[in-house]
Amino acid sequence: MHGNIFILRIIVVFTAVLGLNKGYSADWPQLLGTNADGISSETGLLSIWPKDGPNVLWKKEIGTGYSAPSTRDGRLVLFHRVGNEEIVEALNPKTTTPIWRHAYPTNYRDPFGYNNGPRCTPLLTETHCFTFGAEGVLLCLNVKTGKPIWQRKTADEFQVPEAFFGVGASPVLEGNLLIVMVGGQPNSTVVAFDKNTGSTVWQSAGRDTWQGKPAIGWPGEPLVQWRGYEKLASYATPTLATIHGRRTLFCLTRQGLVSMDPRTGEVNFSRWFRARVNESVNAANPIVAGDRVFCSAAYFGVGSFLLDIGKDGKSFNEVWSTNKRRKVDRRLKPALEIHWTTPILFDGHLYAFSGRNEPDSLFRCVELSTGKVKWSRDERWRAYSTKQPNVYGRGSAVLADGKLFVLGEGGLLGLFEATPSKPVELGRHQVPELKYPCWTAPVLSDKRMIVRSEDYLICFELAK
Repeated sequence: MHGNIFILRIIVVFTAVLGLNKGYSADWPQLLGTNADGISSETGLLSIWPKDGPNVLWKKEIGTGYSAPSTRDGRLVLFHRVGNEEIVEALNPKTTTPIWRHAYPTNYRDPFGYNNGPRCTPLLTETHCFTFGAEGVLLCLNVKTGKPIWQRKTADEFQVPEAFFGVGASPVLEGNLLIVMVGGQPNSTVVAFDKNTGSTVWQSAGRDTWQGKPAIGWPGEPLVQWRGYEKLASYATPTLATIHGRRTLFCLTRQGLVSMDPRTGEVNFSRWFRARVNESVNAANPIVAGDRVFCSAAYFGVGSFLLDIGKDGKSFNEVWSTNKRRKVDRRLKPALEIHWTTPILFDGHLYAFSGRNEPDSLFRCVELSTGKVKWSRDERWRAYSTKQPNVYGRGSAVLADGKLFVLGEGGLLGLFEATPSKPVELGRHQVPELKYPCWTAPVLSDKRMIVRSEDYLICFELAK
């Protein structure tokens, strides 16, 4: 009898452990997943596409925006715009049955004619849901009920110059601090808020970070002269990592990379990195590998760099930079010049779509330590062609089970081996409902893949 009870206890504990592991892998609670790197720990997924693509579990017409949905604890949270309202709503991820809904007014109009919906992805915790709207409304909701807890109107409070394409850097969480790239003048590029109350804890980066510093990579490397009306925020979400045993915050701002202490906002170092032309953006998140950090941008040959961080956390050595290579030979094209997607780092190699526009898009594998291109696929197409493309254009990828799940900006869904030896495409499927532009990375949750366009949300079954 006692032996049976002992065995039963072991079974209960083992089942609980499996349940925890399943819950961990099934959640996608923020931009690019649990670890914010676009990599899922889920296994047992499709290794090749069926003839007509993966099975569609559900599809839903939605409001406009570029925000990816987030999932946690049996909720899918969608952030979109319908009419003159930004809407945060929780749905059942299996059925899309509504759970709660919160809406507030917005007057945002994109000055370049892109859609007017939110760009930032919801951040979910066990108790909170954080969103950051296109006009800079930072909102905290009760994740179980959708009731507001606090709100900050950052554009009004922090002297934020109008962005080119609205607010696009999603918030991140470090302990009790909600860290946001606000973009306020003169030194509020990055602001940390108390996650429970919304009160300001610290503000950092801006004029005092860049004034009088050399603009590395610009011809003649002029010193930065701060004018007071510069745009400071980029569209790259901050990256948190542990470097030489210290927690570190990396923000690829409008001016370049800034390393900070996430507890205090103290700047460790900065590295200028942007195009000279004003109408340009930094949008790919910094990638951290060990004690190194990689950044890339696409405008006018800005290219990429890899830094090796010193043990003091306040110095760095440049491992390689495409700017230096191009100074030697201007005919060289950067290994990666990434417009808006964040690369996947897997086994020492970066997988990403390179190119500023559709006519110069390449899908590439690049060795991180050297910047050497291991393979490259031509994915160029004209975005405004009347024909649906048979290439990916630019795209986004996430990784799971040793495979790259790719969504091209024209709605082409692909599956690739994650290998540096050569590009191996295991399947492609043009999703009928998805049209250009599909600029949101796929979401992997509980063996399901969720993709969106400007007006559709579709869920595919990925289990073998």
